[in-house]
Amino acid sequence: MKKTNVKRNVIILIITLIAIAAIALPTFAASELSDHILLKNNLPHIDTSKIVFGYARVSTKEQNIQRQIDELRKYVPNNENILIDYQSGKNFERPQYKRLKDMVRSGEEIYVTALDRLGRNKKQIKDELDYFRKKGIRLRILNIPTTLIDFSSQYGSLGSDIFEMVNNILIEVLGTMAEQERKFLLQRQAEGLAVWRRTRKTKTGKPYGRPKIKKPKRWDEIYAKWRNGEFLAKEAMVILGLKKSTFYVFAQQEREREKEKDTSL
Repeated sequence: MKKTNVKRNVIILIITLIAIAAIALPTFAASELSDHILLKNNLPHIDTSKIVFGYARVSTKEQNIQRQIDELRKYVPNNENILIDYQSGKNFERPQYKRLKDMVRSGEEIYVTALDRLGRNKKQIKDELDYFRKKGIRLRILNIPTTLIDFSSQYGSLGSDIFEMVNNILIEVLGTMAEQERKFLLQRQAEGLAVWRRTRKTKTGKPYGRPKIKKPKRWDEIYAKWRNGEFLAKEAMVILGLKKSTFYVFAQQEREREKEKDTSL
């Protein structure tokens, strides 16, 4: 994953520098952009009077969302305007993302930390970006610095057009990478599942899932006494050192074994 991030950052930097050279920006503007790429300090040329939204996403609730939220808070002053989904990026059928689209209006802005937080399907990403563009909604992606700076007010339509082209190229490249990362993840999951089906073990050779709990040495004795009413279930659990759920799983197994014996007679 670290190698992928380095590759992504190098691509962004190269294409951005090409764009700067293409429109011959003054030295101070190039320096300002370079500083933003490398340091990600203050956001230049952003109108703080606009209503802005943030969107964060992770695939499961077990994953850490806080880093994304911390980054978005630097740009989105109202915490209520940061919407979060705990779902896969395979499509855009997510409740908070749909809510975001209903809330945002023309002239407003949406911030995401990275393109793959928006989604991992390249065609659908492009469709969503086209939707926002037609609605007059500006999407700012923190790991694509050229989406954070509005050059049209300082360098006219030429600068705006070229950086729009650069953003499209970056989005195309990063969208492809995000989609490939998802395909690679699904491939690894499929390979792991195939190994488990064949061996009932993980790819590292370890048994899959939780290790089985062995019955205590005195299980047969205490179980028989419990069935005969000599012990309460709680007392049997304490003696055997078993949790309630485990005790009743073992008890159910014993009953099934007894039924099998009865039917075989």
